[in-house]
Amino acid sequence: MTTISVTGHMDITAETEPLVRAALKELLAGHDPAELVGVSCIAAGADALFAEAVLEIGGRLAVVLPSRDYRARKVKPEHAALFDRLAAAADEVLVMPCETADRAAYEAANEVLLGRADRLVAVWNGAPPGGKGGGTADVVMAARERGLPVDVVWPEGAQRKSDLPS
Repeated sequence: MTTISVTGHMDITAETEPLVRAALKELLAGHDPAELVGVSCIAAGADALFAEAVLEIGGRLAVVLPSRDYRARKVKPEHAALFDRLAAAADEVLVMPCETADRAAYEAANEVLLGRADRLVAVWNGAPPGGKGGGTADVVMAARERGLPVDVVWPEGAQRKSDLPS
């Protein structure tokens, strides 16, 4: 069994999504679907794209929700249908014992992602941590400190919405 967890940017552009989908498909193609478990928080962006890719190739999905109120407080209407579909398709949905989605909840969820992983996929532009804690760069740094292999996915031309001029 190979367990791959994901971390990544939520705010990738619509033009970036197909680039990331293709890169994830290529990355996962090297794994036996019968032996693959993907672990994701199924947030919008990278997490959901990874979860979809795992399911599309026939792997199993384990979902980690940071808090009991995560769906109600953090899932935006435009992501709700996909979030619900992915949660329903998961073999396991683990809800962290946190009441509210806050920094502690995200850090607890990231700890589970890293603890379960044989490797980590990071849909990440390589930028350093933003100082809030619990972000993509923080998870990548924690994985590397543990000696966990990290596959960075950031295809040529990929962009975050926050990187675009306003």
